[in-house]
Amino acid sequence: MAAASSSEESTRRILAAVRAIPAGSVAGYGEVARRAGLPGRARLAARVLAGNEDPALPWHRVLRADGRIAFPEGSSGYREQCRRLRAEGVRVEAGRVRRAKGPRDLDEAVWGPEQ
Repeated sequence: MAAASSSEESTRRILAAVRAIPAGSVAGYGEVARRAGLPGRARLAARVLAGNEDPALPWHRVLRADGRIAFPEGSSGYREQCRRLRAEGVRVEAGRVRRAKGPRDLDEAVWGPEQ
């Protein structure tokens, strides 16, 4: 019983992390897992999204770590994700969203990279 409730809790946390991604923004599967308190569980995040049936979930804001859409190019899922992202003002080129690199940690955010 505890394993089932743990699985349900992980699913709930992943879905909450996806819902928290603002319109016009994207996140990688690993980033979603980290935000859900499940570092290293990017595949779990992908599996949860693949099995989700909530039409209100902004699944289209989740990409591979390199910014690519996970669906095969030309598939209906690929086209739908591109359409939804573009409708939110996200620039999609050749199935990829280029994101600015953020700081790796708090020190880098405060002090910046070493010169």
